[in-house]
Amino acid sequence: MKRLVVVGTQWGDEGKGKITDFLAQEADVVCRYQGGNNAGHTVIIDGVKHSLHLLPSGILNPNILNVMANGMVINPEAFYQEISQFNDFKLVISDRAHVVLPYHLEYDKASEHQKGDQKIGTTHKGIGPAYRDKASRVGMRVSTFVHPTRMKEKLLSLIEDANRELYGMGLGNLDFQSIYQNYQKYADFMRPYVADTSIVLNDMIKEDKKILFEGAQGVLLCLDHGTYPYVTSSSPTAASVPLNTGIAPWLVEGAVGVTKAYTTRVGSGPMPSEIHSSLADDIRIKGKEFGTTTGRPRRIGWIDTVILNHSKRVSGLTGIAMTLLDVLSGVDTLNICVSYTLDGKEIHSIPADIQDFERCTPNYITMPGWHEDITGVKHFDELPLNCKNYMEKIESLIDTKIVMFSVGPDRHQTIMKERVF
Repeated sequence: MKRLVVVGTQWGDEGKGKITDFLAQEADVVCRYQGGNNAGHTVIIDGVKHSLHLLPSGILNPNILNVMANGMVINPEAFYQEISQFNDFKLVISDRAHVVLPYHLEYDKASEHQKGDQKIGTTHKGIGPAYRDKASRVGMRVSTFVHPTRMKEKLLSLIEDANRELYGMGLGNLDFQSIYQNYQKYADFMRPYVADTSIVLNDMIKEDKKILFEGAQGVLLCLDHGTYPYVTSSSPTAASVPLNTGIAPWLVEGAVGVTKAYTTRVGSGPMPSEIHSSLADDIRIKGKEFGTTTGRPRRIGWIDTVILNHSKRVSGLTGIAMTLLDVLSGVDTLNICVSYTLDGKEIHSIPADIQDFERCTPNYITMPGWHEDITGVKHFDELPLNCKNYMEKIESLIDTKIVMFSVGPDRHQTIMKERVF
């Protein structure tokens, strides 16, 4: 496959950055197709940790062209700070992507505060409000942001409107002049990278280049197919790639779904297989399950094949990448969620209504765990028998092959079972 999507199959944080970085060693282009700096992709190379929020995971390889596509919302200040870490890279930014401005962050924080116990658990990065403005047709595109004369007039209008809304929320005014002076510098910095990335990507396809498409979050946070309203404001599914990048749907050739060997979730919302015991703390500490963007502790659960089958269906997964397999070493008995019970009936799909999903209880099968240290494994055949059985059982439950897996955080601890690129 020459055009491959890397998709999170759970609620995000599955290790998409690690898998994208690994596959990118054979890629010509890595394209980030949605989300903003609410994403947190951690890549570890030779023991050195790199935390990415906006940039495509291919940015760590100077030979790869990195694309920030039109489906993204980009905070110029965050972009400037993040890209300043790197010296040798190739990057283009879509002129049709939207810009996250300071008032979007203020809206985000105020909205979450007003929800009280019903808050969604956003990262307060202004992503939702930026997508709201895009859908309302009042947002600022990158093309306007980097224009030498048009940005000032547009920004003034947006700040004036924002101040009226913030006043109604009991918040103070934003100072246009100081924001303009700062963001004019960011616009000057960003301008050389801006292009029509649909043309760039289609030219790469004509040249038969290998392209990896990388999203943020996971399928269960999709605005349409996730656990609404506890979702993000765009679609991380493979199905959203054509719209968010400007390529034809039939040019996407496959999708690798990334799943942890267990399940995690950050923020509010239902999670049927959540573990409510000290084992959750043990897994959280061993797996370093704290948000890359926020530092928040992640909720821990058993692997859930209802969720994996849902993600497979709506994203057309052609293979699975399983991460953090080593974290389960030492757990005596492993549970796998295979269905839910709702109102006394067994179901194998996720209810659309969030209150129904909250009432679902998990049905498990159990498998014996393993105690061997697998962090030095280089091949599937070297894994303990119980570990192989665990992986093969999951393959059978979702009717999809695990094509690669990881036994540690470093790049060299990722093992291919089948070639996908």
